Amino acid sequence: MTLPERQLANAIRALAMDAVQAANSGHPGMPMGMADVATVLYSDYLRFDPTDPHWPDRDRFVLSAGHGSMLAYATLHLAGYARPTIEDIRNFRQLSSPCAGHPENFELEGVETTTGPLGQGLATAVGMAIAERHLNSLYGDDLVDHRTWVIAGDGCLMEGINHEAIGLAGHLQLGRMTVLWDDNKITIDGSTDLSTSEDIAARYAATGWHVESCDGHDPADIRRALDAALADPRPSLIACRTIIGFGAPNKQGTSATHGAPLGADEIAAARETLGWTAAPFEVPADVAEAWAAFGEVGKKRHSLWKLRLANDQKKDEFSARITGDVTPGAAFDAYLNGLVAEPPKVATRKASENTLGALTADIAAMIGGSADLTGSNNTKTSSTKPLTKDDYSGRYIYYGIREFGMAAAMNGMALHGGVIPYGGTFLVFADYCRAAIRLSALQQQRVVYVMTHDSIGLGEDGPTHQPIEHLQSLRAMPNLLVMRPADAVETAECWALALAQTDRPSLLALTRQNLPPLRHDVTENLCAKGGYRLREASAARKIVLVATGSEVSLAIDIADKLEAAGHGADVVSMVSTELFDEQDGAYQDAILPRDTLIVSIEAGTTFGWERYTGRDGLRFGIDSFGASAPIDDLYAHFGLTVDAITPQILAKLGN
Repeated sequence: MTLPERQLANAIRALAMDAVQAANSGHPGMPMGMADVATVLYSDYLRFDPTDPHWPDRDRFVLSAGHGSMLAYATLHLAGYARPTIEDIRNFRQLSSPCAGHPENFELEGVETTTGPLGQGLATAVGMAIAERHLNSLYGDDLVDHRTWVIAGDGCLMEGINHEAIGLAGHLQLGRMTVLWDDNKITIDGSTDLSTSEDIAARYAATGWHVESCDGHDPADIRRALDAALADPRPSLIACRTIIGFGAPNKQGTSATHGAPLGADEIAAARETLGWTAAPFEVPADVAEAWAAFGEVGKKRHSLWKLRLANDQKKDEFSARITGDVTPGAAFDAYLNGLVAEPPKVATRKASENTLGALTADIAAMIGGSADLTGSNNTKTSSTKPLTKDDYSGRYIYYGIREFGMAAAMNGMALHGGVIPYGGTFLVFADYCRAAIRLSALQQQRVVYVMTHDSIGLGEDGPTHQPIEHLQSLRAMPNLLVMRPADAVETAECWALALAQTDRPSLLALTRQNLPPLRHDVTENLCAKGGYRLREASAARKIVLVATGSEVSLAIDIADKLEAAGHGADVVSMVSTELFDEQDGAYQDAILPRDTLIVSIEAGTTFGWERYTGRDGLRFGIDSFGASAPIDDLYAHFGLTVDAITPQILAKLGN
């Protein structure tokens, strides 16, 4: 006997109610409201194989409204994934359970991306859809032919990143992306009438999306809308009119179901209303069997896909792309050796462009872009033609003035696989995309942020564009590799290190101004140590000058003055504090001897440098906002010159 679809959806509702009640914490309303939509999606549209969550040609399903995480956990369990188990769900939001308060991709294989910060799931899905179209253009429908599905709430659509994301998706005509909007007209504060009166459908249509609406509790109407979305070449938004907390007779349709347990009495009443007689955390056998059958179609499709892959001439190339193993090749080696033969005096942003020219020639998986600063970030190369709606095989994305949307899309591309994304903006605008950088780090994704104009060295654009606190605030972020190279060789080494990071993102902070060549040996990647002795003291070592980026050459000049006065001074290039901190204690003590005066020099806040200088060391930097002036005037104004710093060091030594 075929079970009513409402009964299958009620399994989601029951598990959501029970798990939130047991945890005394969570959001039951959204899973209960969107249960019918999710059931139709899983039964007839979503292509998945629960026995292989990593199948490259699976559909990607993103729960952007991550507070409704029990929708994801319930559907994964019911659809036959190995986890979460019912015991995992019993322990929802507890320390030992992978069923965290918001879905985390590193906890459960069936979760495609970590969500919770509203809007980012949808924006990340745009990157997944871009990666799918790009790989499809290279390998064809036989190997890459899947869709990206998103469940989003009112909050996802209100957040500013939504505007950036849908504009990019509409511009690129990502027609294999469908957003299912949980149109329940409720937020935490109450009715959406309290805070918004915009015409969301019109906004999406204006950005080039196809828009549908449906009764989110009528399976036939849901299918009609989904079929219309599949038939349209544009990305689609389906407004699913739902009742939040559907089935809870006294609380449904109100904000009371949004972010709190329903309570024992309301759950009992909901069970009666829904006709659900099973005990808490129990799924009737017939319901479980019906749900398990949804994955069988996907398993068959997966088997056919594996046969096509086995017979495809590009199978080895495709498998290597998906695995993501890359190594800089002959073009990079030749470039690196050329830096020694003819050391250039260039800005590190230009050195990055030159490095990228070699890397993108070697590594086809690299897809670049910039938030409307291509000529300033120097992120485009001769190997990276534009990726457009007319040619998805391109490898360069013009993101427009969408820093946040760019960063989230890069996360999606990295999560999708087969693509190594990098993108540029000014370092000061890391503030615009910080929330996405944080998710790059949390999700352990290889995303490379190219951030130029890294100090007051950018000059006349003034304090709005001059980063001060940014380097240290980014260094404070767990699992983000921040690197600030001092010349062309270090820049090339930093790029090689960034590509080698398979479990964390990297951020390259690069100068606008030209820097002299400092490194003349490339037999070893010294930047891999984070901090290394660039120049050793000639006289007996008394001082260690620790500098980064553009200030390393300044430290060299200061060391010359100190040596002339009879004081031995090492110069340490601290390319990355994260990498330096990962070295053993013996190495760190050798580079920063405890019996020396340690001096830090960086054109940014001095906050945090005491970790290396100690309380008795000296820290030279900028602890105010910048100013608008030519670069030399600015460095003199803020005391970052040989003549300003050397006397203070000598005074500290008692001379």
